[in-house]
Amino acid sequence: MIYAIVDIETTGGYAASNGITEVAIFVHDGLKIIDRFETLINPQQTIPYFIQTMTGITNEMVANAPSFEEVAAQLFAILNDKIFIAHNVNFDYSFLKHQLQQCGYELNAKKLCTVRLTRKVFTGLPSYSLGNICRSLQIPIENRHRAGGDAWATVRLFEMLLHNNAQPHIEQFLKKSSKEQYLPLHLPKEQIEKLPRKPGVYYFRNQKGKVIYVGKAKSLKKRVSSHFTHNGASRQKQEFIRNVHDISYQLCGTELMAAVLEETEIKRLWPLYNTSRKQVSLQYGLYVFEDQRGYARLAIERKRKHLRPVHTFGLLWEGYRLLWKMIERHRLSPRLCFVDKTREMGELAEQYDEPVVYNQRVEQALQTLYEELPTFAVLGEGVEDGQQSCLLIEKGKFYGMGYVPQEMKMRDVGKLKKVLTPYHDNDFIRDMIYRYAETNPQQMVNFNE
Repeated sequence: MIYAIVDIETTGGYAASNGITEVAIFVHDGLKIIDRFETLINPQQTIPYFIQTMTGITNEMVANAPSFEEVAAQLFAILNDKIFIAHNVNFDYSFLKHQLQQCGYELNAKKLCTVRLTRKVFTGLPSYSLGNICRSLQIPIENRHRAGGDAWATVRLFEMLLHNNAQPHIEQFLKKSSKEQYLPLHLPKEQIEKLPRKPGVYYFRNQKGKVIYVGKAKSLKKRVSSHFTHNGASRQKQEFIRNVHDISYQLCGTELMAAVLEETEIKRLWPLYNTSRKQVSLQYGLYVFEDQRGYARLAIERKRKHLRPVHTFGLLWEGYRLLWKMIERHRLSPRLCFVDKTREMGELAEQYDEPVVYNQRVEQALQTLYEELPTFAVLGEGVEDGQQSCLLIEKGKFYGMGYVPQEMKMRDVGKLKKVLTPYHDNDFIRDMIYRYAETNPQQMVNFNE
């Protein structure tokens, strides 16, 4: 096997908006160095002062250096057919892959991380940063925070690993089924391997144990692994990868339960990286108010922040379908319900009952609506043998969920509520359950019948 041992210096912490200022590559055959490449690179952007201070690379030093585009072909030729090695490999690899893509080259190399490899071979070191590893293992390191100096120290570390029986670990790391190539730096592979292939909710935690991301899964193991197989170049993705230190999870009987729990946990914890939820929310509501003449008016409107709707809908036509049903059933005025705007309000007194009489019919319509709001349960697989999952909608609102014995008779809502865990109702959860029940009627128990 031929290895390319790499280190780079950059203008910032993520590839999408930052540039490379220096790159060093030592080509190694497992016994000795057989080739090397090192150059400053003009990042075509200003190097932040604190990075100049840390690396010693100034704007003046790179002013006449080649751009990345000028050395891209040479870099690709060196890296393309080698095993890519770096200390915290995903950082260096993400920059070089991104920059090469911008120049028309597609780098798809196998990767080895000397942080993760050192943890396997030299267990129990106080720290696995490059500087501290070199201090612990007495590896000389010069020109710290320069690509050439750090790459040379990584070469010496790699050779020491080889001399301490690292080869079996290397072979394991390089297998297609291994997760060592792409997992976050601080996340043990064993945590991924122990995840079940069952529905549930997973929690990514940072170094202090704080939840930074919550997700749901049909298969916990498959979904969690997918987060790290394509480590993008964006700032959020790179920060996310660096901050994941630990995973915990909660099993759920069904994917629907996992989706409900995920929504609840996000609202409870507000994790840092749950920033872009793509969800269908209930956008419309049925409102009632009294006009200047004293008539109770029903209206379908977009949901308003400070007004409480009588009922909510995901689609406008769903609201109007219900409203027309109420109009026909209780002899309400289409004009007073804003579905017939063909006549002027001045004609109302000539054609309709007095407000007191008319408003009684509106009250009856709303009472009937409330009484007929659905109460039903959605049943599914349980987590353990002999149980089934249950989500309960009571009077059109989400009550809660949990697990009940398979032999439990679904007749009494009151008894069912005693064994379920109550949850906060919200439009998104309610909409998910309604849609699922509509497409899976065989799993419904309807208490209105």
